[in-house]
Amino acid sequence: MTWDWRVFLNDDGSGRTYLQWMFDAWGWTLAVAASAWVVAMLFGVVMGTFRTLPNHPWLVRLGNAWVELFRNIPLLVQIFIWYFVVPKMFPAMKEVPGFVLVVLALGFFTSARIAEQVRAGVQALPRGQRYAGMALGFTTAQTYRYVILPMAFRIIIPPLTSESMNLLKNSSVAFAVSIAELTMFAMQAQEETSRGIEIYIAVTALYAVSAFAVNRIMALVEKKLQIPGYVVAGSAGGGH
Repeated sequence: MTWDWRVFLNDDGSGRTYLQWMFDAWGWTLAVAASAWVVAMLFGVVMGTFRTLPNHPWLVRLGNAWVELFRNIPLLVQIFIWYFVVPKMFPAMKEVPGFVLVVLALGFFTSARIAEQVRAGVQALPRGQRYAGMALGFTTAQTYRYVILPMAFRIIIPPLTSESMNLLKNSSVAFAVSIAELTMFAMQAQEETSRGIEIYIAVTALYAVSAFAVNRIMALVEKKLQIPGYVVAGSAGGGH
């Protein structure tokens, strides 16, 4: 068996090399993952917070329903629902780009997992944190904004790191609806060149580099936000 890395310098038939195609696909992978991460954080924090409001049972039920719905349906099925079913039910959605639909599917799926982490982080705090906010005259919203959530985030950064890395890897399912990301590039380039070993090694390396970068960024965030003298179990830099 011989390897031929020069395959990446060959023209793919559209005036660009396979190397250029691969880096274009890498850009799409990062764009899908980053956009979905924003959606996941937004809805995950909101729904996770709702689940910790005992005085608002309807918000608790809404948060629980959100988590159970998006956590228990396979990601690939959710992408197909957004891509094929939702546009038929709501014709206006036919004008929405496939990229946006994939971002929504991946973001909502991940938000359910982040919501569970937020809930656990909030409930892990001593009750005195909530009482301290109330003693300062804060409303419930202000107590969460200025007291509870900042502390909870310091607790959940390690599992949030793992979830961010999982989101990056899960973005590979976007190939199922023809998003030109790394996995689709690998499948098509392998068919065109018959150099599957070189193609998949290179794509695997890019996924590994991306995941490692996410890990290091989250480790820096954890270090930056760490409160002197306050020990949080786990570390963003290990065990992922």
